[in-house]
Amino acid sequence: MDLRIFIREMEVLAPPALAEEFDVGRIGLVVEGKPEIETVCCALDATPRVVKEAIRARAEMLVVHHTPLWTPVTTLTGQTAALMRQILSAHLNVYVMHTNFDRATGGVNDALADLLSLEDITRMSLGLTGTCTIPVGEISRRLGGNLRVWGRLDTLHRLALVGGSGFDPAIMAEAVALGADAFLSAELKHSVARYGPLACIEATHYALEAPAMQQLAARQGWLYIADPPEIQYLV
Repeated sequence: MDLRIFIREMEVLAPPALAEEFDVGRIGLVVEGKPEIETVCCALDATPRVVKEAIRARAEMLVVHHTPLWTPVTTLTGQTAALMRQILSAHLNVYVMHTNFDRATGGVNDALADLLSLEDITRMSLGLTGTCTIPVGEISRRLGGNLRVWGRLDTLHRLALVGGSGFDPAIMAEAVALGADAFLSAELKHSVARYGPLACIEATHYALEAPAMQQLAARQGWLYIADPPEIQYLV
């Protein structure tokens, strides 16, 4: 497939217009490689391990959620230089679908709702709410464990969720207005945990966003590369 055709198809799946303003220049084709695409790999992040696996699979394209070039580059040194050396020497394309994929139909939040069997979905300005048909313990199991619940959670009928880092007070207030009992997201600030308007269920960023990339790869017939961060819990 021609690279330009591939890009057009990706923009149908996740229109760039859906992205947040801060994503301007950080989504789409961020590294240009070979002009013809045959093998596509997909992951949450373009980590050194993911890039190595994509090169080993002889992929021409790597589709990720998070750009490896978040900060504007004025020098190429250290880890960024090492990663770009891998990518460029293999002529590997890197395509990013970030906040546009969060909001897209079948994107990050839809995949998460599907994974957690939510019903009667109502969309918010970011994320969604739905009727929760499984207990918190099962939510934890499906997300790979290590959930933390902040505040009282006596009942869980309606669950609000935002994939990634989404504990925003304004969105949480929106969830309360929609009848949510709890709010699921990642990277909870202490002040929000203390003074938030409803119980907070905190998962990892990876656990909430990787399922969408895995589902996307399955739908498109791509090779999904799992690369969860290494976490050690000390007792």
